[in-house]
Amino acid sequence: MSLRGGGPVDELAVPSETTVEEHDLVTDGDVLVGSQSTVEFGLRGRNVALGERVSVGSDIEAEGDCRLDTWCSVDGNVLVGEDAYIGERVTVTGRLMVSGDLDIGDDVTIEDGFEANGWIVIRNPVPTLVFYFIVLSQLLRIGETDAADELATALADGDDVRDPLLVPRGAEISDDAWRVSTPATVGDDCRLHGNIRAESIRIGERNEVFGSLRARDDIGVGTDTVIHGDVTSRGGTVTVEAGARVLGDVSAGDLTVHEDAEIDGTLRARGEMKLVQEIDRERSSGPSGEPGDAETSDSGAGDAETGSGAGSENDGRAGESDVESDGDDRDADESTPTT
Repeated sequence: MSLRGGGPVDELAVPSETTVEEHDLVTDGDVLVGSQSTVEFGLRGRNVALGERVSVGSDIEAEGDCRLDTWCSVDGNVLVGEDAYIGERVTVTGRLMVSGDLDIGDDVTIEDGFEANGWIVIRNPVPTLVFYFIVLSQLLRIGETDAADELATALADGDDVRDPLLVPRGAEISDDAWRVSTPATVGDDCRLHGNIRAESIRIGERNEVFGSLRARDDIGVGTDTVIHGDVTSRGGTVTVEAGARVLGDVSAGDLTVHEDAEIDGTLRARGEMKLVQEIDRERSSGPSGEPGDAETSDSGAGDAETGSGAGSENDGRAGESDVESDGDDRDADESTPTT
């Protein structure tokens, strides 16, 4: 299964509850890595599939199937719970252990040997998805729709659907940085190590990222998420939701921060800066009696900047808006929500 070009792996997608444990990237779902990528972590998931010329820096553990495309290299062991498909010229510095069948191509190097409990076939294995697609196509072509439905049900095998971990083509994933040229999305309840560099970034709720976020476009930090570093967008909008905490500076084209968010560093915006506040029911109830949100914005042609815990002050000069505070020494006439 060659994962070249603009295939299905067009973003970095980290599903919910994914964690980095010591030197392994651990997820409950499948792991799909695009070609010519470098992953310095080990990989642990349900099914693991690597594209051409992918380098993995530690062990691979797959509860289900594992497929390594041509010219892949694994610096460690490969443990497979079901079937394994190893393409040509793959290198494994450790041991390959397969509970099911093993299809293995030519010129494969496995330094510590291999073991399989099922059939061992030395050839260039047909990609699994291609094989299933061919069978389904033939069944549908001859009108055997019931048989096609049975095959599709058997392939699903009653497993609950889980979002896969997707790594796009040419990515570099390590404990130091996650570098991709595509958008990046992180689910909820994740714990990740490394700075994230992407076209745009969306971080879900209750995550902890031990690193900074940097993107050309928009960045979103979800509720109760902690970022141990700076958050920087070159020209997009940065949004920090309620309960989120950024242990560094925030810089963006436009900036939207909830009043219950906590920013330990400095806020900088070249465009518009908004502070989202929750209004009490007594003050905001109208004909519908529903509470609402209010936004206070500082916008102008110049830059807007605020420090940690800073308030707001407008000097009335056209085309310029500055927001500054020194923490304890505040003017009596300032009205300053805490960010």
